[in-house]
Amino acid sequence: MKETNATKLVKIALIGALYTALTLAIAPFSFSTLQFRVSEALMLLPLFSPLGIWGVTFGCFFSNLIGFLTGSNPIGMIDAVVGTLATFLAAVTVYLIGRLPLPRVVKVLLAPVPTIVFNGLIVGLELAVVFGGEPGQSLLSIWAFQGVSVAIGELAVCYTLGMVLTLALYRTGLYKKLFSTTRTA
Repeated sequence: MKETNATKLVKIALIGALYTALTLAIAPFSFSTLQFRVSEALMLLPLFSPLGIWGVTFGCFFSNLIGFLTGSNPIGMIDAVVGTLATFLAAVTVYLIGRLPLPRVVKVLLAPVPTIVFNGLIVGLELAVVFGGEPGQSLLSIWAFQGVSVAIGELAVCYTLGMVLTLALYRTGLYKKLFSTTRTA
């Protein structure tokens, strides 16, 4: 049975809503300089389907926007644009990893890397520019510190919760039901 556009939109919305709910549930940790977003575990969903790209991208956008509007996100409105761009680039790269002719285990081990790298570089720079540092401190050193700090949070979430989620979807075969007519890794 062919999946309808409405069904695809519902799946994207559910992923986005789950991402947003998980982000806002632990809002102080989701928006600090050492970000620990449990929602980033969902960044491995694009391995299974392009629907995951759009779900996590919209979820990130709405999380950052709602965080800004409620005062939880001290970075401000810029995070809804810059942070979402980092998420989108990472999600597309995760999807492309899923399409590579590699063993499944290698794809799963590589999948968190784009999220760690893109968020570390882009969100790290965003934090460095927005918050600055001590007088006389170079932007590069601030960027390096913020980037490493963000990357550590991403690494912790993606290689623990993200791996558990991905392996559970593979082991149970649930990914076939969730992303039935879309190509899988």
